[in-house]
Amino acid sequence: QLQLVESGGGLVQPGGSLTLSCAASGFTLDEYAIGWFRQAPGKEREGVSCISSSGISTIYTDIVKGRFTISRDNGKNTVSLQMNSLKPEDTAVYYCAAVPVVLSSVCLVREALYHYWGQGTQVTVSS
Repeated sequence: QLQLVESGGGLVQPGGSLTLSCAASGFTLDEYAIGWFRQAPGKEREGVSCISSSGISTIYTDIVKGRFTISRDNGKNTVSLQMNSLKPEDTAVYYCAAVPVVLSSVCLVREALYHYWGQGTQVTVSS
């Protein structure tokens, strides 16, 4: 059974940092591009970042560019999202998602492309 599990969420003060992890089971991530998305209360889910299956290419949306860093360790079958300089508006449930790809150097932060989704982890930024 293909499964993605996010972890690392929690409560952090503005300006603080968190690292989210996305672990895969039932399949190996090295053939999948991975995306991170988030959904704040009362808002639609939005894209945050993605990383190609090889790790060569990454994309960040403007809302997190310069503050978040996505990385992957295919040997450990995990993808991480390092989040720095967190703001209250970053409060949301964060989801990782996977899509099988042919081109190892490509990813897109486009929700409709992704096949497999985790259950999400809550990130709350508040003083």
